[in-house]
Formats: sequence, C-alpha cells, structure tokens
Amino acid sequence: MSTALHLSALVLPDRHPIASFLDDVRAAEDAGVRTVWTYDHLTWPLLADGPWYGAVPLLAAAAVRTQRVRLGTQVATPNFRHPVPFAKELMTLDQLTGGRLEVGLGAGTEGPDALVLGEPRRTLRERSDRFAEWLQLLDTLLREPVTTVHGERFNAVDAHQLPGCVQQPRLPFTVAASGPRALGLAARFGQAWVTYGPYGPQVAPEDWFAALAEQSQRLTDVLAEQGRAPDALHRTAQFGLEVHWPFESAARYADTLGRLAELDFDEVTVHWPRPDGRGVPAAALPVVTAAHGS
Repeated sequence: MSTALHLSALVLPDRHPIASFLDDVRAAEDAGVRTVWTYDHLTWPLLADGPWYGAVPLLAAAAVRTQRVRLGTQVATPNFRHPVPFAKELMTLDQLTGGRLEVGLGAGTEGPDALVLGEPRRTLRERSDRFAEWLQLLDTLLREPVTTVHGERFNAVDAHQLPGCVQQPRLPFTVAASGPRALGLAARFGQAWVTYGPYGPQVAPEDWFAALAEQSQRLTDVLAEQGRAPDALHRTAQFGLEVHWPFESAARYADTLGRLAELDFDEVTVHWPRPDGRGVPAAALPVVTAAHGS
C-alpha cells in the first residue's frame, strides 16, 4: 500500500566515526526521504556515556556530501542557543545547502542541556515565556538584514545577517508543540508542526494515537481562530527512538500511516536504523520506504 505521507529520518549525532553519520545521511538520501534531521543537544541521557557530536558542524558536513535531501535540527531550543549566533549559523547553513535547510525548534525541557551552563531551573511557564521571546527574535533575525532588539531575556544590537537566507523570506521553521500556547506559536511562526506524542516504549499504540488526535485537533482550532485553513501547516508525527510496534509488519505500518493521514498528518519521521537496534529495524526499512513510494 502506498501513501501520500512524506518520509523523513532522524540520524543521531552519536555515530562514530563521523564518517558513519555521513554514510547514514547519504543512505537516507538515496532511499528518497524528504528531510534528514539530527538532534540538537549537547548530550542526551539515554546515550550519555558514548560519543556525541555537535549538530551544526555535522549538518555542514552533510550539506557538502548530499545533493537533494533537506537537512535540519530536531529540535533546537533556548537551553543553550542564543538567537543571534544561532541565526548566523542557520543562515550560513542555508547558503551552504543551497536552500535545503529546515530548523526544528522547541521550548526545551529541564534536562542536561538546561543545566550545563549553570542556569537556574525554570518552571514550565518560564520556559514557555522564554521560548516565545526566543522564537520571535530568531524569526526577526532571519528575515531582516540588520536587527536591534532589547528584550527581557535576549538582546540583539546591530546584528547583521548578510547575505541572508537562500529561502525567502527565511528558512522554514518546524515547531515542536503540544500545549495550547506552544501550538499558538507554531501556528504563528511555523511552516510545519512536529510532535512525538506521549514519549516512551511503554506507551500503548492506542494512547499514542489518541494523544496525537487531540493535539492535531487543537492545532486545527488554533488555525481556525487565526482564519487559516487546517492545511496551512505541514504536520509531522515522529516515532520515538525505542518505538518498534509500527514496524512489526507491512500491514501494521500501512495501517499506522492510514490512521495518521485521517488525523491530518502528512509526514512521519523515523529514526534511521542503528547498530544498537534502536530506531527502524534494518529488516523493516524496505517496507517503510516502499510504503511511502520511495
């Protein structure tokens, strides 16, 4: 069974040596995926004891090793990214890829990335407020040649952004969101929305679908309040690193895609097969790519 849903892939920045990361990105491009994403963390608890590289230089290397596939972060946050230098890096990557860059953006959780710089712990409300200001400034920086903004948490003084993005008026934002305020920010600033629903291998499939249905309906409601159509934002469902149930059989995967399409999703993101067995099982990859017409 084929489906109109796009397929994208996550290749984690823990692949060592780095040539292994680039080989996976090339393999994903050859398989016909739409976008190859990589995590934008300084470390990640599940894989904290192994190698872990920086997202921006990895994407720069991938840019010169690929020709067609789009590339991006999934997701960058204010936990350690200041909008001014990050905007400069994103603009440079967009130029380097010839306009193939996307950026996934989120509020950030209270994990290691939030603590590594010695910052105080923040409440959910404080993280939400910070994200709103961060996202607004990043949007402005990537649209304007020169920006001066004095904010509550972030400042930009005569910040030059030349020559600017290849993609105009700026490169596309994919905003991670689940709650009402974050969904509002996704609708305001995003060209796409991404969710992984309730996270973890212990989440039952029906609970996962129910959560995505609720979130997708919330986004539709937010768009309606803004006078926009439900398809104004690209909608992406991301399978967790240790989720294997969608790949149990060709029929199970086809059914999963059908149910996601009914919830107005038009893309899925899978973790590319890994040596540790996480992500899409290597044996199931031909079934996955065939289901998307790749």
